[in-house]
Amino acid sequence: MASQKLVAVFGAYGHTGRFVVAELAARGYVPVPSGRHAQALRELAHDLGLEPRVATVEDADSLDRALAGAVAVINCAGPFATTTGPLIDAALRAKIPYLDVAAELEANLDTFAHHRERAHEAGTVIVPAMAFFGGLGDLLATAAMGDWPQADEVHIAYALSSWHPTAGTRLSGAVSRERRGDDVRLRYRAGQWERRTDAAPTLTWTFPHPTGPREVIGEFTMADVVTVAHHLSVPDVTTYMTVEAVRDVAAPHTPAPAATDPHGRSDQTFLVDAVVRSGGRERRATARGQDIYAVTAPLVVEALERVLTGRTRCTGVASAGEIFDAPDFLHALSPYLDLDLDLGRSQGA
Repeated sequence: MASQKLVAVFGAYGHTGRFVVAELAARGYVPVPSGRHAQALRELAHDLGLEPRVATVEDADSLDRALAGAVAVINCAGPFATTTGPLIDAALRAKIPYLDVAAELEANLDTFAHHRERAHEAGTVIVPAMAFFGGLGDLLATAAMGDWPQADEVHIAYALSSWHPTAGTRLSGAVSRERRGDDVRLRYRAGQWERRTDAAPTLTWTFPHPTGPREVIGEFTMADVVTVAHHLSVPDVTTYMTVEAVRDVAAPHTPAPAATDPHGRSDQTFLVDAVVRSGGRERRATARGQDIYAVTAPLVVEALERVLTGRTRCTGVASAGEIFDAPDFLHALSPYLDLDLDLGRSQGA
């Protein structure tokens, strides 16, 4: 039972963090808002009747105090290149699970590369990128993969009606570009990461009805490429984004998302289309919903519940599709997503 279980939420006052806090409370957990901005924490805690705990990633003792008595910590604070390492260390000291909503490729690669051994030895769970980017695409691709032991390609295409970025999205994107170089993009081919300086291609992706053919930026590499490639035996993993959404997120004056319903969600809609190909065969899984930031909250909190109740397949650092039963997890999100798991489709078979 979730009642009275404390869950630390680092960056709770941010746009996504507020959705996570609300989802935790709705499921019977007691969120513990944490982060460096004392005034924002006090205002959030006062509004919700919660206990704020000020902490900074530069002060390990403050992180230990923030996590004291918590059964887990959810990191919603970007840039994740700065926050993941110290918070994972604090979670390991506290011997509690750590989950984050990082969409930063480099931060996610660092988590898999640098924390796997310690987390495995501690017998605890670290789940990076448990969010719209990273977690959802991974779950869809894993569900589509099904009983295939390997495949040739995974493609995950995003159709967003718009993309009004939060301040955190802009900051995380800037940090990622700084780390890899402004003119460098990453691509996963033949089982290897490639650093490329050419322009990403513009292609046409045929989304399921009624969206249909849309112009997309190909090789628009998102966190899903990290999570999928981490555990599925697939040499080529590619993600795509509709050109309108890319223009929105790249434009400096695109406003932040604005609430249009009682739950605080924007009017943005999305379609995520995951296709797995092996030889002449193809399997597909899709999800539709509203507001990429808001839907991150049920994704990460459902993951938390499964970790705390032992519905996991491994310990250590693991992505969503690796640690959870992907179809079962996706169906649990039916209040938030419209799903189509067309797992038996084939072409040229």
